[in-house]
Amino acid sequence: MSKFTRLNHQITAKELRIIDEEGTNLGVMSKEEALKKAEELGLDLIEITPQANPPIAKIIDYGKWQYMEKRKAKAAKAGSKSTETKSLQVKIGTGDHDLELKARRAGTWLTEGHRVKIELFVSGRAKYFDQNFLNDRLERLLRLIPVDYRIAEPAKRGPKGPYLIVERDKSVKSKEGEEIPGKPTSSAPTV
Repeated sequence: MSKFTRLNHQITAKELRIIDEEGTNLGVMSKEEALKKAEELGLDLIEITPQANPPIAKIIDYGKWQYMEKRKAKAAKAGSKSTETKSLQVKIGTGDHDLELKARRAGTWLTEGHRVKIELFVSGRAKYFDQNFLNDRLERLLRLIPVDYRIAEPAKRGPKGPYLIVERDKSVKSKEGEEIPGKPTSSAPTV
């Protein structure tokens, strides 16, 4: 909705393309004719598109028009989902059960449409371990994630240790019998 909307006598254009309350195009009229028609119906003349040639105006109740514009803006805002990059930290010695919980949480975030940054937190001597060993530790967690995903950014070396970013793979259809994130499974997967 524009910051300032001209209505009735505030409209400066001499000719206007008029649309009625139902959205029917009534054609091009002079400003005076359009104002007279709006007054007969007990409604307002609102300039919708001032930059058009001729400008487009609508005959409608101003309060109703404001309400409809607010609803349109709210629906557009609700339709645009923002995605976040959620972060998940794992250490080299993290136990199997804790890995399952973290994988389930990552699965939940992925189903919500977020990206997940999985970091392997290493300190001290562990920083100098073989890179393949550290990547295997990351893959251990990736195998436990219950939803389909794709690696958005491959494993890189960060200040805390190696990390990678995964996101939901939208090209793969959900499989029958797929584990639902957040619900415990009857049998624990082997690592």
